[in-house]
Amino acid sequence: MVRKPDIKQLLKILIAAAWLDGKIQPEERQYLQQIAQEQDIATDPEIKPWLYGLVPVKPDECYQWVKEYLGNSPSAEDCQNLIQEIGGLIYSDGEVATEEAKLLAKIQDLSNKSESNHKRSNLILKQVQKMYRRWVEVQN
Repeated sequence: MVRKPDIKQLLKILIAAAWLDGKIQPEERQYLQQIAQEQDIATDPEIKPWLYGLVPVKPDECYQWVKEYLGNSPSAEDCQNLIQEIGGLIYSDGEVATEEAKLLAKIQDLSNKSESNHKRSNLILKQVQKMYRRWVEVQN
């Protein structure tokens, strides 16, 4: 699962993802409540209104929370972990709404960009290492 300090933020994202199609399905609510109880945050005053459907979450809030959770340059692994967490929620009710699929696609896109940036950084690093080795050889 996730580091303890991040679980509340993750649960907020999961709740928001459940609201993306306009309402929380009973299976999604049960899934969210189970996570909240397992992580001992079901009675958290910040989480409770969202968890029990007293306050709806807007799609913009969901995307903002995802951005805050992942940060400015998330690793591909962080993105994949979040996709898995959201996927567990989404599949709990047996159907994937269009809005939910879009959220997963956006996170996957972040993952692909991160992977691409990582590969590019590795390529640059290898080129610098080659140049350094050549320079050392010339100096000897």
